Amino acid sequence: MRRKGVSYAKFGYIFTFPFVLAFLIFSLYPILYTAVIGFTDMQGLIPKPIHILDNPFQNFKDLLFDNVSFRKSLINTGLLWIVNFIPQIALALLLTAWFTNKRLNIKGQGAFKVLLYMPNIITAGTIAVLFSTLFAYPMGPVNSLVKLMGWSDAPIFFLQDKTTARGIVAFIQFWMWYGNTMIILVAGVMGINPALFESAAIDGANGFQTFFRITLPSLRTILLFTLITSMIGGLTMFDIPQLFLAGGPDDSTLTTSMFIYGQAFKGSYMYNRAAAASMIMFVIAAILSSLVFYLMRDRDAEKLKKAEKTYRKAAKASAAREV
Repeated sequence: MRRKGVSYAKFGYIFTFPFVLAFLIFSLYPILYTAVIGFTDMQGLIPKPIHILDNPFQNFKDLLFDNVSFRKSLINTGLLWIVNFIPQIALALLLTAWFTNKRLNIKGQGAFKVLLYMPNIITAGTIAVLFSTLFAYPMGPVNSLVKLMGWSDAPIFFLQDKTTARGIVAFIQFWMWYGNTMIILVAGVMGINPALFESAAIDGANGFQTFFRITLPSLRTILLFTLITSMIGGLTMFDIPQLFLAGGPDDSTLTTSMFIYGQAFKGSYMYNRAAAASMIMFVIAAILSSLVFYLMRDRDAEKLKKAEKTYRKAAKASAAREV
């Protein structure tokens, strides 16, 4: 925009400069530095010269083929994410359908949404203490309930069983995030053209037909965003497994982020191996994100583009024949 010979475009660059500077210093530089030291022999707290390894990919090879803990952490991370995300998205969609159904006209929706979202704003440390108390051994609320219901005469050490420990961690992640997912989906439904729902109602569509034929297809972009962000959040899961069980029992809740933290800041301070593990996770996240984008692509739009290309080729061929 110009007024009396004065250009205002420069002000846009001025306002974005602080963000760009912060991104370069606190995001881009650490990422590039981490990528570089993954190919070096950088270890220990005492600064010393670092060198590129004779085999630059040695750290990556050691992690993928020789490090049992890293492979276990990958399996745990994937398992914990899948077990918590499937019920999370299912419940979030169910609540979204419930809150956005005009026929039901739910009263007090604001209060319900606040209550359902509230676990997401509680600190991870508080939640870890809460569930440690709930499943305490030998005396705890859950053990007292089990004894009261007559399900077991002896107290159960829930947190020493691998399956139970994983299930509790997955439940905590589900409980913390389903409200957040629900709010995002509800916001997405509110952005859909109301005329679509009115037309469906006039045509006699019931609630299920409206949800699966109109609401879900219209939420493709929102679902894609939710899946990608949840997947990345699952791959970087750290606070709850670390504060709740510290990766136990027997590394059954050890996640990849915890493994990276342990390599970098515990024991031998193997920064090179931690950096290599971070880069492996980055590649995995990129591959999975690309796969999700491909599977959830708009096939109708692609068909339309192909049809347009075919039409243009046919039109050009017809015009050439006429000439």
